[in-house]
Amino acid sequence: MSAATRSPQEVFADHGERLGTGDLDLVSGNYTEDAVAVTPAGTFHGRAGIRQALGRLLADLPDADWQLTPRFAGEVLLLHWSATTPEREVADGVDTFVFRDGLISAQTVHYTLTDRTARRSPRP
Repeated sequence: MSAATRSPQEVFADHGERLGTGDLDLVSGNYTEDAVAVTPAGTFHGRAGIRQALGRLLADLPDADWQLTPRFAGEVLLLHWSATTPEREVADGVDTFVFRDGLISAQTVHYTLTDRTARRSPRP
């Protein structure tokens, strides 16, 4: 199947599988050459920028347990998500994706990273 014939749902499913590998070159292959990612840390352009933005997210939440609630409307996806690691968590993740020709052409990312270890009570 060529990229142009994939539905947004198929692209998103493939995106999740690729993210699970941690291989940012593989992940960035699901984005257009001129993709843009807008995050609280800045705006990132092209596949190199996508690798940088996603690298930061994966570094913040290594080997996380993800909970995703996607909502598709044509070529647009609103994604509510949460993620948990032993040290950190995100309860308020929200991304938007815009798809074009079977690839992701734009993404926004927002989340609040919380340190879970600070909330643990000390052992007696």
